[in-house]
Amino acid sequence: MGFADQRFNVNLSILFTELPLLERPAAAAAAGFTAVELWWPWVDSPTPEQSELDALRQAIEDAGVRLTGLNFYAGQLPGPDRGALSIPGEESARFRANIDVAADFAGSLGCTALNALYGNRVEGVDPSEQDALALENLALAARAADWIGAILLVETLNELESPHYPLVTAPAGVAVVDKVNAATGLGNARFLMDLYHLSMNGEDLPRVIAEYADRTGHVQIADNPGRGAPGTGTLPLEELLGQLAEAGYEGWVGLEYKPGDRPSAESFDWLPAAARAAR
Repeated sequence: MGFADQRFNVNLSILFTELPLLERPAAAAAAGFTAVELWWPWVDSPTPEQSELDALRQAIEDAGVRLTGLNFYAGQLPGPDRGALSIPGEESARFRANIDVAADFAGSLGCTALNALYGNRVEGVDPSEQDALALENLALAARAADWIGAILLVETLNELESPHYPLVTAPAGVAVVDKVNAATGLGNARFLMDLYHLSMNGEDLPRVIAEYADRTGHVQIADNPGRGAPGTGTLPLEELLGQLAEAGYEGWVGLEYKPGDRPSAESFDWLPAAARAAR
């Protein structure tokens, strides 16, 4: 199996960022892709004006692409934050205010995956207090996702780039998934397997795939080192995605890499044009 056998989408929060947000869906379509995903685009507002939501929805629809993944509000991302849901006080409240807004927006576009970043540890706050708050908020998010027929994703990051983020191993991420499913009884929480982050943590990727492919709701890729396009580093991404397929994974593979010093549209030369449209 090779890249041509996968279903790819383009993350418009890391690719095509040289363009204004509303121009990115059309740029992805012009590059041959039919599916996109997004971090929460309004980093300063969990509840943007309806006109802003409508404009982005229209841009996605006009481009003829499908939104397949959306992050809940996660604070300043890109930036110092790695989520809001486990942070007591204002940030947790902002996350809760965002839940229905993000779910409604996703549902209006047929998006079936919502990603909830856990949030950094806070100095002076008991980690167990943060974990209890996280479980409460993740359960709320899982229920909102269920209302629109979506799954809730829990993501593992890497310790080098996110030293205050507590979920930096695949087992840690999957353990949270299990707790959410136990708390809600819905079974719609799933692991987001980001091969770049896992490789940065030094994990045995074939072992992670073998153990957790059946618990995985979404996959994201970038090469390592550098977080660039496949082929710019040393990760055997084509082989790893083949192993995922053999393990039964049939979901989306998000392209969440940096294009480097070239326009984003020129960073897809590793993927034949005929393989970019989702099948």
